[in-house]
Formats: sequence, C-alpha cells, structure tokens
Amino acid sequence: MLNEQQQQAILISGESGAGKTEAAKACVKYIVARSSSVHSASSKAEFIERCILEANPILEAFGNAKTIRNNNSSRFGKWTEIHFAASGQIRSAKSTSYLLEKSRVVEHAEGERSYHVLYQLCAGLSAKEKAVLRLPDR
Repeated sequence: MLNEQQQQAILISGESGAGKTEAAKACVKYIVARSSSVHSASSKAEFIERCILEANPILEAFGNAKTIRNNNSSRFGKWTEIHFAASGQIRSAKSTSYLLEKSRVVEHAEGERSYHVLYQLCAGLSAKEKAVLRLPDR
C-alpha cells in the first residue's frame, strides 16, 4: 500500500461455516501488526484493533443466527474500512453491515433460529416479564 500509493481491499467469501469471520479477524490482526511495525508508537493501532474485534460479538448478536449448518451463521455482509496515515500508521476504522436478512426476524426454517439478540434479551427477562409477553419460562 505504501509502495504503490493505492487503496487496497481484501474480499473474504465462502460457504456458511467456512471461517470467514475468523479469517477477517486474522487479517485485522496482521494489518495492525504491520502498521505497528511502521512506528513504535502502536498504542492507537492496538486500540483500534481491540475496538474492531470487540465490536464483533455485538454485530453477531444482531446479525447472526443458528442455522442447520452453522450455530453462528452470519446473516449479513460486513464491510470494514481501516484508514491509514500517509506514514502507514492506522488512524481510524469503520464497520458497515449490509444485506441483512430481514425476513429471518419473523420466520425461519425448521431447526433454525432468529437472530441471537432475541434469545439474549429473553434470557434476561424475569418470569413475570415472560408471562406478560406470553413467552415460556425456560
């Protein structure tokens, strides 16, 4: 990127359960390591890496669901931008989700579930709150 002075992109694709999320995490770690080697003051790059990686469970709660083939299947695409200074040091990052399967909110195939966040929210309800919402107390 520094040599060519061109923007770069990495596209990660594959079947459900192929490891795309883990591959993306490895790419972010590598990019941060390379950026950090440009300057010894890498705390900002490491902070941004932590922010990107720690945002994943939140994004997964709202965009992942259990399917027949994968217990944590991403039901959306994610575009992550990492912005660099001219020196090659990471300056900022941004994640954008797209193509969310909205139909999964109201219906899903047999043996599958809706988005994780629904079950996480229900797990935090008291028995009385579940009764008001007509949810089973399990």
